[in-house]
Amino acid sequence: MRAIYLRECLGLDLIDRKYYASGDSLIIWTPQANEPPASAFATFDTRNAHPILDFDDTTEENGIFSAVLPRNYAGGGLSVNIHWAATSATTGTVVWQSAFEAIGTALDIDADSFATGNNGTLVAPVTSGALGTTNIAHTDGAQIDSLAVGQAFRVRVSREVADAQDSMAGDAELRAIEIRET
Repeated sequence: MRAIYLRECLGLDLIDRKYYASGDSLIIWTPQANEPPASAFATFDTRNAHPILDFDDTTEENGIFSAVLPRNYAGGGLSVNIHWAATSATTGTVVWQSAFEAIGTALDIDADSFATGNNGTLVAPVTSGALGTTNIAHTDGAQIDSLAVGQAFRVRVSREVADAQDSMAGDAELRAIEIRET
C-alpha cells in the first residue's frame, strides 16, 4: 500500500511506470553555472556569501546556461522562473527575457542561434534582499527552438533595460533559475 502511495506522490504512472514531469522542476541553475558571453555579460558577485549575477540597470547584460533536456520531459511548454533580488531598490519594475537555443547535430556552435525571447515582468520586492520570482512562459515548438528530449541546449537570460516597463534603479541580482514543464 505504501509503495502505491509513494508512486502516486512521485508522479509515477501505476500502469507503465513512467515519470511525467508536467509542472515539475526539470533543471535548476545557480549563478556558478553561468557561461558568460564575450561581451555584455552579467557580473558574478556575492551578497552575504550568496552567489549572484548582477544585471545592470543601464546596459542590457546576459547570462547563458547550458543543459540537456531531461528524459522525463513530457513534451509541453517550458517556464523559466528567475529568482532575483534588488541590490538596494524597493520600488520599480524589472523586465527579464529568456530565449532558448537547441544544440543538435546541425547547429554550428561557433555562432549563436537563439529563438526569439519571451519577456516577464515583476515589481521589485518591498524589502531589499528579499527574492522575487519572475515567470516567463514558452510554448512547445518555436519558442523553445523545437527542443527535444535528450538534446543539449542553452538558455539566455537578459534584463531588458531598454523596455519602458523596466524602471527599477540599480542592479537586479539573479540568485537562481528554474526550468519547469507547463
